[in-house]
Amino acid sequence: MQLKPGNVAEYKRRHDEIWPELVAQLQASGVRDYVIYLDPRTNTLYASQKLTEHNTADTLAQTEIVKKWWASMADLMETNPDNSPVVYPLDEMFYLD
Repeated sequence: MQLKPGNVAEYKRRHDEIWPELVAQLQASGVRDYVIYLDPRTNTLYASQKLTEHNTADTLAQTEIVKKWWASMADLMETNPDNSPVVYPLDEMFYLD
């Protein structure tokens, strides 16, 4: 994902104050160990999350709370017409379990 220039502090503040109902929705959908990293050289955001075995994470985009969160974050990052963050896929280069 791509953060717009000058928005690092505000992006961090909003996530530090993440809505309890959004956290509840993520957890209910089987999302665990969710972390977002920032590359400060490029303002690129990298997100990683673990999913439980019977998760419903693929339906999160249809929930009202996620849509509301996306709308509240749209001024800070590159977004699609529906306010979802523009996501650039990453190629796995190495994995060790």
